Amino acid sequence: MKYGLIGEKLGHSYSKVIHEAMREESYDLQELSREEFPVFMEKRDFLGINVTIPYKRDVIPYLDHIDPAAARIGAVNTIVNRDKTLWGYNTDYYGFAETLTENGIDVAGKKVLVLGNGGAAKAVLAVLEDQKAGTVITVKYRPQEGCITYEEAAALHADADIIINTSPVGMYPKCDATPIDLTPYRKLTAVCDLIYNPPMTRFLSDAAAMGVTAVNGLRMLVLQARKASELFFQDSLPPEAADRIYKELM
Repeated sequence: MKYGLIGEKLGHSYSKVIHEAMREESYDLQELSREEFPVFMEKRDFLGINVTIPYKRDVIPYLDHIDPAAARIGAVNTIVNRDKTLWGYNTDYYGFAETLTENGIDVAGKKVLVLGNGGAAKAVLAVLEDQKAGTVITVKYRPQEGCITYEEAAALHADADIIINTSPVGMYPKCDATPIDLTPYRKLTAVCDLIYNPPMTRFLSDAAAMGVTAVNGLRMLVLQARKASELFFQDSLPPEAADRIYKELM
């Protein structure tokens, strides 16, 4: 594989379509089990890869260099192989920050709930910190240090302004699932779902029915893919490249 995406389950992915629309270059999807993952990384038989669930943190020990921003986030979603030397980056940060800006979502001083605490959540939390969000709470199904449960969130933080779903709950094919009951959250002004397939998750539909701004993860996916492609090929792509692909996918 020269360029592509690795992850445990990739049946939902649009990455091949996006990257091949940006470049006349093959881009492959490589599903890796937990046993296959270390073998793949040790071989280093690629030029550039993107990384998705559940390997965004697991790839770090295999890197020779890590971009300071990715090191701060603690997750890597883009790896470039330069003469058998692996460089790690996080383009999710860029994609999410641009998505907030484009949709007019101002997190400064706001109370924000972040659902999930995987690799994608790390990039979201870094963006929220840099954009001066007020109170930021991470929510998980199980009790864990640094997180609260969904029951605690509803009881203690029903005044949240923004909710961001970084978990895979609601992703195709389990489209009827939603990570959270929005009924208690009457002060919501916006929700973001990093899921992009389906484009309108139940989580987003519930928010839209409440009159709340609801943004899916497709724009973030395309924007981070453009940044990743620039890292692969060490050049710049015009903004129109992402705009065209996003409109076609929508």
